[in-house]
Amino acid sequence: MDGKKFLAEQFEGNRRRLSAVAYRMLGSKTEAEDAVQEAWLRLSRTDAGEVENLGGWLTTVVARVCLDMLRTRKTRREEPLETQAPSPAARRTEGPDPEQEALLADSVGLALLVVLNRLTPSERIAFVLHDMFDLSFDEIAPIVERTPTAARQLASRARRRVQGADTGAKPDIARQRSVVDAFLAASRAGDFDALLKVLAPDVVFRADPVAARLGVRAEIRGAAAVAETFKGRAQGAQPALVDGAIGLLVAPGGQLRVVLAITIREGRIVAIDALADPERLDRLDLAVLGTKAEGQ
Repeated sequence: MDGKKFLAEQFEGNRRRLSAVAYRMLGSKTEAEDAVQEAWLRLSRTDAGEVENLGGWLTTVVARVCLDMLRTRKTRREEPLETQAPSPAARRTEGPDPEQEALLADSVGLALLVVLNRLTPSERIAFVLHDMFDLSFDEIAPIVERTPTAARQLASRARRRVQGADTGAKPDIARQRSVVDAFLAASRAGDFDALLKVLAPDVVFRADPVAARLGVRAEIRGAAAVAETFKGRAQGAQPALVDGAIGLLVAPGGQLRVVLAITIREGRIVAIDALADPERLDRLDLAVLGTKAEGQ
């Protein structure tokens, strides 16, 4: 068999995994496709006899390409995530690929993409390769140009930021989460009475100037008025830790738009602050909270 044809077939056999790796690192279908294409170009210029483990070699190349792209993105301060929800399949041929759907859709939530974007490029690469693709730190170290021990520290630091380092130290987070889950369920279902049950009578909703320009009033007071505002809404909101406290984030297509900081006292919501000012959002410490089913 012709050497180039053999390489092309071997590459196609690895494409799904490479696309998944690149998508998780970059959060963008288009950029992931570019990274995988660059890996093919490099492979096509390489002597196949020099590559002992093609899958590992390709994963390393894609990771390095993604690292360079992330560093360039940070330098330019570009928004990496596509404004529309990316298709879970990084490449389609003759219709949907169930395996690709599982790889890219099931384990990469939009909230996770928001938090991943707040990591440094090296942290993100180390976390994705180790926690999502089981690469050893000996394999990751040369990609991020660190020692295996330093690569382990990068992944550990990223993991704490993604999961929320202080979650276990706050016994009331679980109770607050149950209130927020009830609020979300009632809001999405348009259940006015259920909303009243989780809102304090004197609850106040406040929106910063940017959030107010999105079409909400700057301030709303009283349970009935706030319940009416949220009835049938919050479809895209997802639970998160906001500066260590329970809250919600709205991130269509993985692009952070609004954070709802929620204050809870005695099992009821007493304040909801809608934050949309980009500079303010940039300073928030956000961590992903799993779905209710995952926490059970």
